Amino acid sequence: MDIPTRAEIEAAAQFLLGSTDVRPRIAVVLGSGLGALAEQVTGGIDLLASRIPGWPVSTVEGHAGRVHLGLLEGHPVIVQQGRVHFYEGYSMPRIGFPIRVMQQMGVEVLIATNAAGAVNPDYQPGELMLIRDHLNLLGMAGESPLRGPNLDKFGPRFPDMTEAYDRELLELARRVAAESGLHLREGVYVCLAGPSFETPADLRFLRMVGVDAVGMSTVPEVTVARQGGTRVLGISGISNKANLDGGPPTSHAEVLQAGQVIGPRLMALIQGVLRRL
Repeated sequence: MDIPTRAEIEAAAQFLLGSTDVRPRIAVVLGSGLGALAEQVTGGIDLLASRIPGWPVSTVEGHAGRVHLGLLEGHPVIVQQGRVHFYEGYSMPRIGFPIRVMQQMGVEVLIATNAAGAVNPDYQPGELMLIRDHLNLLGMAGESPLRGPNLDKFGPRFPDMTEAYDRELLELARRVAAESGLHLREGVYVCLAGPSFETPADLRFLRMVGVDAVGMSTVPEVTVARQGGTRVLGISGISNKANLDGGPPTSHAEVLQAGQVIGPRLMALIQGVLRRL
């Protein structure tokens, strides 16, 4: 299994820190079709992910594979424009590598976003959902980003996940949404392996166990972040409805199209949160 070493993490962090004077304290990971926020980062650098030692490179449309370091609403940030997924063939520890590098650079807050399908029948495409908690089915099955030798520098062997998503950041996002007139859902997100979308039986099971939205990312990154003590705000953009009744087939094109609606709302929420941090 591909398990990044501490030396790899340090090398990537030094490469990024040596490329700019920006010292990020906040990280933002942008999901499928949600990359527009990266264009708002100023006063820094924009790098292809392939230039960063050890950094996994996305092969999926809607994930630009770029890393931005600069200022956003006055905060020094690192923005990952496009992520990688388990279905692309990467190991879970390698998927967590960017978060480890960000922690090595001094990041204290992670804002993780994704495009997700609505399992909750009340949720509609184009809406935003704050992630209150997640269901880690891949981790339960043994595919954990923490697998392998523990790097004690970053956190304990057995990290607590009782509060994966920071309560203060959740409350801050709620206030921003209320003040801005943004309609905001809240719920439980589940990460599945993909790349196939879910069967009706899959979706009935997920609904039965309390899932509100389903996707193929985010949970590995949040797990690594929390082990290292990084505070997390998670936001799903609802890109499509669960296909339980033989409706039109779900497609990645549909997800990307929904991102055009979700993007401005997501930007308004994140920028509002940053202004109040």
